[in-house]
Parts: sequence; C-alpha cells; structure tokens
Amino acid sequence: MGASVMVLAGLASTAALSDTLMQARLSELLGQEAQSIRMVSDSRLAALTAPPPPDARDVPTAPASLSYNRSFLAALPPANGDAQWECLAEALYFEARGESVRGMFAVGEVILNRVDSAQFPNTICGVVNQGTGRLYACQFTYTCDGHPEQVHEPQSWQRVGKVARLLIDGAPRELTDGATHYHTRAVSPRWARTFPRVATVGSHYFYRMNG
Repeated sequence: MGASVMVLAGLASTAALSDTLMQARLSELLGQEAQSIRMVSDSRLAALTAPPPPDARDVPTAPASLSYNRSFLAALPPANGDAQWECLAEALYFEARGESVRGMFAVGEVILNRVDSAQFPNTICGVVNQGTGRLYACQFTYTCDGHPEQVHEPQSWQRVGKVARLLIDGAPRELTDGATHYHTRAVSPRWARTFPRVATVGSHYFYRMNG
C-alpha cells in the first residue's frame, strides 16, 4: 500500500514538473512573438490586421454624379438588365428617344413614380403594359397603337438603355416633382384639367395625380 502511494506521488511530481516546463516554454514563445510584433512598423501592423477589402464585384459601378447630357451617357459602358430593365428601356425608346437626355429621364421618372404608387401596378413591366390589348386604351400609346414595336435605331436604343439602367439603379428623380402623368404639347387630354401640372421638360408637360 505504501509503495503504491509513493508511485502515485512520483507520478504527480513528474506531471507537475512537466506542466512547469510547458508553461516556461509557452512564456518563452509568447515573449519571442511579442518581440517580433514590436519589430513590425505601425503602418505594416495596421495593414496586417485590417479587414479584407470588399470584393471588386461588390463595388457599385454607378457614377458618383449625374449629368443630363449625351456626352455623360456616351462615357458610360453599355447597359443591360432583366425584363424590368428591358420594359423601361423600350418605353423610353418609343416614348422619348427624340427628347433631350433630361427629357428621357423625366419620362422614366413618371414610370418609376407609378411603380411606387398604390394606384398603379407595382412593377415596371406592369406599369408600361397597363391596358395593352385595348386599342388606344393603354397607358402608353406605343403599346396599343397597332404598330409593331421594332427598334431601328441602335444608337438611340443604347442611349435609352443607359438611362433606364441609371434610373433602376437609383438615380435621383428630381425633374418632375413626383409626376405620374405626362403628355406632349400637341395634345390636351381630359385628365390634364384635373391634375396639377408640376413640370415642363422638352416637349412634354408633367402632372402629378392627387393623393
């Protein structure tokens, strides 16, 4: 029995010695690590400990500022997108491609303002195609005038495509004061006597629906 106790005591002593040696070795390693860190310059240390930069694919490519001129649009890369982008680009092509850049944006604002309104469909394609199929009963004449929608001006299509992309990506709507309707100066629809006119851009008058 006494021998067993002595063996156990010896093992405990060995274990304690092993722990002491391990702690000493760990302290030595930590000391070396701390010395190495002190040798690194502050700027280098900041670079090593900084969070990783965002993936380049996550960085927005939209321009920091918006200019309503053709040279600004020409400097942008070709635009593309999904069905909603295509609906907006198509509407701008057939409704406003002959307008100034400001006029194109103004028409685009109306479409997006309608998307945001509870009085209209909640998608771009829904707004653009509302009433389509009934001759001259649609919201945008080109969708129900009986003529096929064919793009014959590639340069104009590229231009309106860029405008559509900018608007969908969040370009400020600052031209029409929340307008939900517009018409050319050549016509005078009945509803124009009901809604307040809020802007005039190019050949279009713009109105905002009450409420």
